[in-house]
Amino acid sequence: MSGYAPKMQALLELSRALQSCVLGVQPEHIAKARTAGASDLDIHDTVLITSAFCMYNRYVEGLGTREADEADYEPMGRRLRDQGYQPAPA
Repeated sequence: MSGYAPKMQALLELSRALQSCVLGVQPEHIAKARTAGASDLDIHDTVLITSAFCMYNRYVEGLGTREADEADYEPMGRRLRDQGYQPAPA
């Protein structure tokens, strides 16, 4: 992580703390981000995006997707690549 600017490093540390446990975020995480130049909006966006992806991951796991065969995703990927999210032609 040393290749990142100090602000990004601090925001990533905040994100990692939030991913592990909501109680894992300490005032020091916020203070470090602010000291590194993060605005309230930067902190807000980091928390919002991290929280959303945690929810998405739990939702997808709760649907049992780990049991899906990876080969099932190949045709879906090709369809999205070739036609995007448009319905299949009739």
